[in-house]
Amino acid sequence: MFSLDVLFCHVDDFCQAFEAKWHKQLLNHEGIKRIRTKSLCLSEIMTILIAFHQNHYRNFKHFYLDHVKQHWHSAFPGLPSYQRFIEWIPSTLIPLCVYLKHCFGNCTGIGFIDSTSVKVCHNRRISRHKVFEGLAARGKTSVDWFFGFKLHLVVNEFGQLLNVTITPGNVDDRQPVPDLLSNLFGKIFADRGYVSQKLAAQLLQDFGIEFFAKPRRNMKNKLMRLHDKLLSRKRSIIETINDQLKNISQIEHSRHRSPVNFCVNVLCGLIAYCHQPKKPSLQLEWLLPSYV
Repeated sequence: MFSLDVLFCHVDDFCQAFEAKWHKQLLNHEGIKRIRTKSLCLSEIMTILIAFHQNHYRNFKHFYLDHVKQHWHSAFPGLPSYQRFIEWIPSTLIPLCVYLKHCFGNCTGIGFIDSTSVKVCHNRRISRHKVFEGLAARGKTSVDWFFGFKLHLVVNEFGQLLNVTITPGNVDDRQPVPDLLSNLFGKIFADRGYVSQKLAAQLLQDFGIEFFAKPRRNMKNKLMRLHDKLLSRKRSIIETINDQLKNISQIEHSRHRSPVNFCVNVLCGLIAYCHQPKKPSLQLEWLLPSYV
């Protein structure tokens, strides 16, 4: 059940601690003499952006004009025009990045890793697309080709995000794995796209992580402990999370007019998922003892 008050309190508590430290780190530009104050504080802007991904609206303009302006005016008395609010969105990029880290779950010793495509335009419009020129790239999934980015996720058995990163669509799924898992421990399970004996040996040597990738059809099966075999069959949990991110949190659409706004949209969708009260999860108490 969505609660605006709970979301705002959580975001505002973070902003009060973050803004003071953030402003101390900012560089002073002597050429800028005037900084216009906003009618909404940072926590209010972030709350509205995140709340969009927790509601049924598919278009932010309709959400802002038909819902925020009409029903939340008492909660946000300083609401500006839609165009003015859009101009404020890029200023939330850095706070949202830090806040997403704040929403991550704790590593339990069991993790699942996967990537999903984030399309930025229809395949027929690739040659005419200019917004992400030099940033996005053509990639291939198990279904078809796409133009955009890849979102790489690591989650635990409770459906909580442990780490995320975004790469162009043509980047190999195995390339960002060491950076994603550098602060984790235990066992990580992946699909066939991550098969690499060299990568598994590197993760075990550098981080002590046991990495299990589903073997391809033309590969011989290796002996595995029963626990690991059962856990590898539960990897579908991360595919369920990817589906919810796209169809509920709405991290993917083709109406972006700025790379910064694309990043804000993805970040807010991930944060909205982190605040989701009921996440896909596995009941593993009977299978393995706790690592912590």
